Amino acid sequence: MKRFKPDNKGYYGTYGGAFIPEMLLPNIATLQASYLEIINSESFRKEFRQLLKDYVGRPTPLFYSANLSKRYHTQVFLKREDLNHTGAHKINNTIGQILIAKHLNKQRIIAETGAGQHGVATATACALMGMECTVFMGAVDMKRQAHNVERMRMLGARVVPAESGSRTLKDATNEAIREWIRYPEDTHYIIGSVVGPHPYPDMVAIFQSVISDEIKLQVKAKCGKEHPDIVIACVGGGSNAIGAFYHFIDNGHTRLIAVEAAGMGLESGKTAASIAMGRKGVIHGNMTFLMQTEDGQITEPHSVSAGLDYPGIGPAHAYLWDTGKIEVVSITDEAALKAGLMLTRMDGIIPALESAHAIAYLEYLNAAPEDVVVVNLSGRGDKDLPAYQKYFQSCPID
Repeated sequence: MKRFKPDNKGYYGTYGGAFIPEMLLPNIATLQASYLEIINSESFRKEFRQLLKDYVGRPTPLFYSANLSKRYHTQVFLKREDLNHTGAHKINNTIGQILIAKHLNKQRIIAETGAGQHGVATATACALMGMECTVFMGAVDMKRQAHNVERMRMLGARVVPAESGSRTLKDATNEAIREWIRYPEDTHYIIGSVVGPHPYPDMVAIFQSVISDEIKLQVKAKCGKEHPDIVIACVGGGSNAIGAFYHFIDNGHTRLIAVEAAGMGLESGKTAASIAMGRKGVIHGNMTFLMQTEDGQITEPHSVSAGLDYPGIGPAHAYLWDTGKIEVVSITDEAALKAGLMLTRMDGIIPALESAHAIAYLEYLNAAPEDVVVVNLSGRGDKDLPAYQKYFQSCPID
């Protein structure tokens, strides 16, 4: 299969690029010139594959949910990224990027995080490799994801609150970029999603593509088909979604459905649905679709899920949507919470609220009985218990 990739300037059509401060030009130029050579080297590939197998725990299972299949009258499979070490897909990328940092002789790692899973995965990789780690996290997210904050600290990371703006993921990313500008020589910034200046969207997509590579083999083994009929994944920046879609783009057979966070509703003013409510603009070093005012000021996103609480979407997803290669839909906070509880009660799996958005879309899918539907379960829901508990207080469960 021909690899899905941007052009040599980092553009997917008209989306992407590298809009960066002058101080970061040497870092970005070094990454652009070397990342593919490093990734394709035999030594890198051997170490990366070994760590994914023996440390992360890959391949993750593709679980046939008889209960969801019966409920929705189709064949529903869950790709269990929640069973990775640290509890989400994020570690696929942090392991890859920290190996790149080692090849570039960097001594210090910085990262941003929203739900905390990327922060935990970064702190985990740094502990493994003996590297200094600083994670920037919105002050609001630090409160609603206190469990992950303590995990990061236990792993040896310094967690720095972002106090500007909405004090969520966007603002944590701003602070991480400022830190990188201050210390460009010895520091590598591990971006957690398919956002940021080129080559980050492509680099993260390559590392997360292990998800769809495994799905392809697992569907063949379980169903005798060359590909699933439908793949569903939640999307904020979009790292788990691009990973789940990667090997099925342009195959002409698989429907790819990205589920945004509608928050309190698309017209409520409290949403994180970048495609539904946004337009073209620049955020965090790349041209993409994002929510903004008429004069170009970025608007504050809202989602019950900290990992989807971002005003933009990765440039690859913007391109795929713009060219009709993926469908983009949206799910509200309430629907995601209900879906999370449903999956917990039906299959004994507590999903991350990010993943619950993807599960919730099954209610609207209307797939055929013979369709093979894969939902990417990007993370586990331990971190979201306070949000679930708050919902239960207003909508009691027996």
